[in-house]
Parts: sequence; structure tokens; C-alpha cells
Amino acid sequence: MGGSALTVKWTVREILKWTRGYFKGAGIPQPRLEAEILLAHVMNVDRLHLYLSPDTPLTPDERARFREIIKKRRSGVPRQYLTGEVQFYGLRFRVRDDVFIPRPETEELLEKALGLVPRDRALTCLDLGTGSGVIAISLAKYLPRVKVMAVDLSTEAVELAQENAELNEVIDRVDVVRSNWFEHVPGKFDLVVSNPPYIPEEEMDNLPDEVREHEPHRALDGGRDGMEEIAKLVAGLKEHMHSGAMALFEIGHGQGTMIREEMEDAGLTDIRVERDFAERERYVIARCPS
Repeated sequence: MGGSALTVKWTVREILKWTRGYFKGAGIPQPRLEAEILLAHVMNVDRLHLYLSPDTPLTPDERARFREIIKKRRSGVPRQYLTGEVQFYGLRFRVRDDVFIPRPETEELLEKALGLVPRDRALTCLDLGTGSGVIAISLAKYLPRVKVMAVDLSTEAVELAQENAELNEVIDRVDVVRSNWFEHVPGKFDLVVSNPPYIPEEEMDNLPDEVREHEPHRALDGGRDGMEEIAKLVAGLKEHMHSGAMALFEIGHGQGTMIREEMEDAGLTDIRVERDFAERERYVIARCPS
């Protein structure tokens, strides 16, 4: 979109067609979707507007801003960091480049969490490593009687999770705490959920460039075998769970047996490892004995 290309009267249709080819040539997955989301963001409209008004010309300011944003996207900056937001389980969340971007696998984690507890009871939930707060806030949004403590060591994550709790109007039932896992977490809970760092340190260099170069490593690096942070969580679980309470973690493929053994040693029961839609080990569920 450089040089003489910007001297013509670019419409929504023309600019989307050009950008799809630009992204496809760069190997960006779903180039059409990416182009539409970024253009809608720049124009401050929803994607439907692009389909309803394909002959709308962009203003010079919109063209300039779109040119800069697609250059950054082509260089590998994640789209979510460029738009500053992400949709998660039907809710809108702000994201920033110092906090991990929520993944589709974590929506499946949330579905499992919602199925572990009754909707109509007043319960307490704990979200360890909350990041942008998507799990904690979604639990509060879809379980109207629960109170959630959202924990993260990152100051930036704590601030962002608080913003998102306000944005989704559950700030009165989500308590965001800066803590190194259980360090500043008092009391016991009916449900403990976590998407901890579980990438083995020896595999960090093999992550896609977009992830390795732009997302915070502290949210990904699980140390040796990817188990170092998970082991810390499991060790403190039982003393922070009511009798009969449930724990649910997202895990890495191939870690199921190791985590099962850790949980058994910690005195938890009814442990099961479940697979995601791609048939990869992804979740572990356990109960605190009565």
C-alpha cells in the first residue's frame, strides 16, 4: 500500500482485497479475517459495516493509520496487541503487549470450569495466573453468585485484570491480588482454576516467532519439563481448597502422567486428564477429599 497506491481513492473493498494479498504473501494465517478486523478497528466500525458499505472511501487519516498497523502486523506483532482487545467467550477484554494473549484452548478450560460447579450457589473461586483476567471475569459473569480472587505476580497483569473487571461490570465480585501464586492468598475456595506456564524451557526457542518475540516469556516458560510452576501450584492446592472442592489446570501435551503423580502425592483424589478438541492432553481435574 505504499508509493503511488495511496494516491488513488481507496475504498473498503479495494483496500481489503489488497491487504488480503499482502498478508497472504507474508504467510499470515486467515489473511481475509485479519484484514477485516484491522480495518474495522482503524475505521472504528464493526466488521458487518465493511460488508454493508464496501464502496466507502477511507479518509487520508484512516489510510495512514491502516498502513502503519498492517506493517506492524506483517512484521509479526500479534493482531490483538494492535487492536488492544480480544473477544473471549462472548465478552470483550482489553489486552496489552506486556500480558499474555488469551487462547481458544482457554475458552474450553472455562467451559469445563463452568461445568464443575452449580450455577445457583454462592461459591468462592480462585484464578491463579490470571493475566488479563479472562477466566476470573468470565466465571463471575456467568456464575452470578460466585466471588472470585484473581491472582498474578505481574503488576501490569493485575492492573489490566482490574480494568477488564470494570469493563465487564463484575468488579464488585472479582478481587485482583498481586501474589506469587499462593503467597498472599488467604482462605479456602470451592474451585481453583489456572492456566500456568507449562512450556518446557528447552522448547521455548521453537515457539512461533510471533509468540516468542512479542509475548511475555514469564507466562509461557514452565522451566524443566514445563513442570516447575505447576509443581508449586499443586503443592499449595489442598490447603486452599474446601472439602470436595475442585481444581482445574490447563497443561501441556505429554504432562498428564507427571501431573497426576504430583496431585496424588499432594493428597488430591478423582484425578483425570482430559484432551482438547485436537485430541491433545490439555486439562487436568482433581478433587479435594472430604
